[in-house]
Amino acid sequence: MKIGIVGAGNIGSTLARKLAACGHEVKLANSKGPESIQALANEIGVHAVTKEEAVSGVEVVILSIPFANYPDLEPIMSKVPEKTVVIDTSNYYPGRDGLIKEVDDGLPESIWVSKRIGHPVIKAWNAVLAATLADKGQPAESPTRIALPVAGGDTYAETIAQDLVEDTGFTALAAGSLEDSWRQQPGTPAYCTELTLPELKLALQMADKERAPKNRDALLAKFMAPGSQLTHEQIVATNRAMTA
Repeated sequence: MKIGIVGAGNIGSTLARKLAACGHEVKLANSKGPESIQALANEIGVHAVTKEEAVSGVEVVILSIPFANYPDLEPIMSKVPEKTVVIDTSNYYPGRDGLIKEVDDGLPESIWVSKRIGHPVIKAWNAVLAATLADKGQPAESPTRIALPVAGGDTYAETIAQDLVEDTGFTALAAGSLEDSWRQQPGTPAYCTELTLPELKLALQMADKERAPKNRDALLAKFMAPGSQLTHEQIVATNRAMTA
């Protein structure tokens, strides 16, 4: 497929690398311009482009930028054809993004994103740590393969997103509508906890909408505390323990 990725941070660049390796034609853009990521693009076999070029002439757009920056994309996303599948990988952290009242009042993050950019989105790859995405993909037949939730309101777009999640080495679980996507937001049992498919199904069911933001903030405070140097395995274990 022809895929445009806006955002070349840990998640965006890893997705570009993995999807290109699967044979997809990938364009990658960031906020600084193509020259700043040309070396990376050459290394992983993708095209370094502007943001405008990344969302033009593609079948799928993957957005992997800081949550608060989504309104800045409205001018270019408003020109994206309705049939183009748009996938949101972001998460809301008030300490980084500033307070966003609609989200704080309970609006699911990806619905807020859809409104800000003027295009419906599918929520995927948001509930995985960058290191997990980079290093822990497994073949489809593996019994310990990690599963990732995919939420959305369009059957075609959701199917495409699920197929791409599978391409990156993870089992895709249809996690309901975009209205249900709060179940995979930060602070929930499904978020960055490296679960198998049966475990993820249960985790989504056990999500508590009122507790999730409190868990999110408590976890971030723990991870950012002075002297905190948790390993990847400890971060996953802490996520599991504090959201159970």
